[in-house]
Amino acid sequence: MVLVWCLVLILMASCSSGSERGATNPDSSGGNSAEGSTDAPAKPDEKEAGGTTEMDFDMGGRTIKWVSWYDESIKEDNPDSIKKKQNLDELMKKHNFKMEYVIIDYAEYVNKVTSSLLAGEPIGDIIRLARPWMIPTLVKQDLFSPVDEYTKNQNVFIQQYTNDYSQFEGRGYGFRAGINGASSGIFYNRTLMGKLGLKPLQEYVNEDNWNWETFIQVAKEANKDTNNDGKLDIWGLASASILVQALAANDANIVSEGKQNLEDPKTKETLSFISRLATEHIARPTEGGDWTEPGQFFRQGNTLMYAGSDYEMDGFKKDMPDLDIGFLPFPKGPSATEYHSHLTIPNYLTIPKAVEHPEQLVYIYEKINDIESIYDYPKQSTLETLFKNEDDIHNAKMAGEIINVVDGKDGYPSMPYYEFLGEILEGNSVSTVIGKYKEPFQASIDEVWKK
Repeated sequence: MVLVWCLVLILMASCSSGSERGATNPDSSGGNSAEGSTDAPAKPDEKEAGGTTEMDFDMGGRTIKWVSWYDESIKEDNPDSIKKKQNLDELMKKHNFKMEYVIIDYAEYVNKVTSSLLAGEPIGDIIRLARPWMIPTLVKQDLFSPVDEYTKNQNVFIQQYTNDYSQFEGRGYGFRAGINGASSGIFYNRTLMGKLGLKPLQEYVNEDNWNWETFIQVAKEANKDTNNDGKLDIWGLASASILVQALAANDANIVSEGKQNLEDPKTKETLSFISRLATEHIARPTEGGDWTEPGQFFRQGNTLMYAGSDYEMDGFKKDMPDLDIGFLPFPKGPSATEYHSHLTIPNYLTIPKAVEHPEQLVYIYEKINDIESIYDYPKQSTLETLFKNEDDIHNAKMAGEIINVVDGKDGYPSMPYYEFLGEILEGNSVSTVIGKYKEPFQASIDEVWKK
């Protein structure tokens, strides 16, 4: 259940992810604005450097509600966040508003937010949403204000989130500062690697030779029957069910521009790779567990590699204190030239159409986050906390520099994704499986986009 796994992780760790409850790390800023302002709308002017010039408006003491499934208040836990909190305090005084962070349980989140929007009484002024929850259905109903004209400051706004992830019919409806998301890759047990006498896995990265072939080679070398009872008791890879990660790593996708993309050569390469992991018995077989099973296998200390995301390192340090755990980027697919991480449900901040003066809300958010960071790159503090090994830090940084969004089950409720993946893992011919599922996949896509 790889997509479920991705969904829970992406929306569960304050990503870096924090994970979207993670998935991508919350951008811990602050800034919500109220519906009504006592001033006429002030249009932000753009400086040549991309930042918005100073705006003068009074919010009349309003409380701006910022809604999310996790606490997005500024924690003041590093010099950058301290500066952001100072900015917020100054903005509240200057523009006469208060800030309230509203947390709604993830299990109830979509229903509560959607109901409030449809009723014309949005639950907040700034609301965090994931793309499949709003695009296309809610955006088609004109429930959000486009924000792309206000998000030009590249020192603050991640342009991909506005111009790509939240784009609909030529306008961008979401904004986000901070980081692109979690770095996904391969955790490995360096202690076990040493006991098995394997070539250090970091060397494959150093040689620029960390690809699907060397990945399979390493997994096969680690599969061992150490007590000669005819059964493996050491495994190289925790699970073959890593389709989403592999699609991202090969610049592939199963949906592209509103069409099923199963017949694309890059998608076929990826499906063949997953089939090989299963049919050649390269990965550890399931024991009937749920989506947590691969992580539990890895924690047993007898499995060399596990595909996961950077924020999981906290759990491994707690559960595997006596083992040396390393991190590598996910190996490059044959059609890729760089390492990639993945997202399945990118999330960002939105402003409901019923809220007045969206330009003021985005302006406040921008001014909170427009600081000169003390760090060399956005995730430095997070990665240096998660990892102590310099190679692991570098690998996680490199893995997170390019994040591919993999569309699929999360955006198309009736898509028979798990049945499709199940047949690939059972060893059925890739071409036969594609032929069987391409029409049901397209029907599930049309069901969403052609309403």
